[in-house]
Amino acid sequence: MNGQRRWWALAAVSLSVLAVGIDGTVLSIALPTLANALHASETELEWFSSGYLLMLAAAVLPLGLLGDRFGRKAVLLVSLAAFGAGSALCAFATTPTVFLIARLLMGVAGAGVAVMALSALTVFFDEASRPKAVGVFSAANFLSLPLGPILGGWMLANLWWGWVFLLNLPVVAIGLLAVTLLVPESKAAERPGFDAIGVLTSVGGLVVFTYGIIEAGQHGWTDAGALTALGLGVAILAGFVAWEVALTRRGRSPLVDTRLFRSRSFTGGAALAGVAGMGMVGLLFVMPQFFQAVQGVDVFVSGLRLLPFVLGMLIGALPAGRIAAAIGFRATVTIGFVVIAVGSVLGSRTTASTSELLIAGWMATVCAGAGLALTAAMSAALSRLTAEHSGVGSGVVQALQKTSAPLGTAILGSVVAAVYTAQLGSALAAPAVPGAVASAAKSSVYAGIAVADRLHSPALAASVRAAFTTGMSVSLLVSAGIAVAGAIMAVVILPRGVAATGQAAPATTAGAVISVSAAADAAATEPTLADPTPVASTRPTRPNRRSAHAGRHV
Repeated sequence: MNGQRRWWALAAVSLSVLAVGIDGTVLSIALPTLANALHASETELEWFSSGYLLMLAAAVLPLGLLGDRFGRKAVLLVSLAAFGAGSALCAFATTPTVFLIARLLMGVAGAGVAVMALSALTVFFDEASRPKAVGVFSAANFLSLPLGPILGGWMLANLWWGWVFLLNLPVVAIGLLAVTLLVPESKAAERPGFDAIGVLTSVGGLVVFTYGIIEAGQHGWTDAGALTALGLGVAILAGFVAWEVALTRRGRSPLVDTRLFRSRSFTGGAALAGVAGMGMVGLLFVMPQFFQAVQGVDVFVSGLRLLPFVLGMLIGALPAGRIAAAIGFRATVTIGFVVIAVGSVLGSRTTASTSELLIAGWMATVCAGAGLALTAAMSAALSRLTAEHSGVGSGVVQALQKTSAPLGTAILGSVVAAVYTAQLGSALAAPAVPGAVASAAKSSVYAGIAVADRLHSPALAASVRAAFTTGMSVSLLVSAGIAVAGAIMAVVILPRGVAATGQAAPATTAGAVISVSAAADAAATEPTLADPTPVASTRPTRPNRRSAHAGRHV
């Protein structure tokens, strides 16, 4: 694959992931409509989102293995087709059960798209050019943050609700065509074995642990069911790790070669990428509520006000590769977390009357830091992966990210809810609001505004908005604390001076990873640099087992 074609291939896989991202943000604004259209209960509505998240987290490692065994392009194409089928089934569902089945299918398919797209970065790009590719990949994918609410809000206001899900079909169709024409097939040169116990324990552990996080976000961190699920999930995942270590020591074929975790760049980069995403995901959960319930804008305008997310991500993600090449991954990730902390502290001073420009400014600052930290951390992790096991390795990175997203929402959402309830208590007590009505008002900011309207109480409405804004401010301070912890982790975990140096990676069992000189890559100002060295062969020469183990880059 020449230099120009690999960037077109990157655009193809980025478009594929964009479809998955849009669906996640669209559903959040479509739930009230689905409640009426499908006569869905509150529990069923929760599972429309939770089931999708559970499948996303659970399927990443098995699908990474399938890509290494049978071909990453094949798995990506099948996943895209399944995602399109699930979208169509959602649109034409007439019962909550059918809709939930479609959402579970989309979750599995979305996991396949995400893992294979990230794996492609390892196969197409060498260690020097991966940070630049990850920056482009991240910036393109975060377009889904505002696109979902903007397009979905307009469709829900003007069209049949099913179009919100049929919106995925043209994106999927373009993605299928682009991947078919532009993305070469690749697979592990030595077909990995099937670790059945590893697959079952990884899936079970991730499902149970993610379920516990979701339950904690909905019912609080003292909920017995949530704590039980979290504990059981940790126990299953610990058993999975022990099993994988045992297989690795015996020279068997584990689902995840645990020697990969000897690399501080991989382990630290994968973990820190998840931490960088936590605050941003939590912010995405809080800000639409602030815009709609506190500032009184509709869904469409709320989506437009999320555009600073994309601007910030572009500012942080696109130059992350060059910054990392100049000062190293550790320093780049640390700076990114510091910027997140500064933006979060500035955001904590937001009130209902704060101007749109100031809100856009601190939101862009937070996301610029997140883009810088996330891109550099992910690049650090991918820099240790070889083309041979890029599928499962990418699955590990994605597993951490898929569990960190609901964790960030649960933590910051719990903080907002706790502060909101405490702040609103005195306001509800003053006019002697009946207990049932007061309880309803405390359930959410939207319910609080509805109660105030029903009681014709502008004072109560003002108290509801003030209570939520206070909760948001506290959650942003918590987000700043998480960012400070991330900066400290980056300094402690990531090795010093590791960056995109452009040195050729060691030989892998796929033959060789892409190798481009540092000078040529650093001098490139456009993504059209000719790459004289081919991508890891799509039909590689089968090396012997001994040389395969010797060439692993761990």
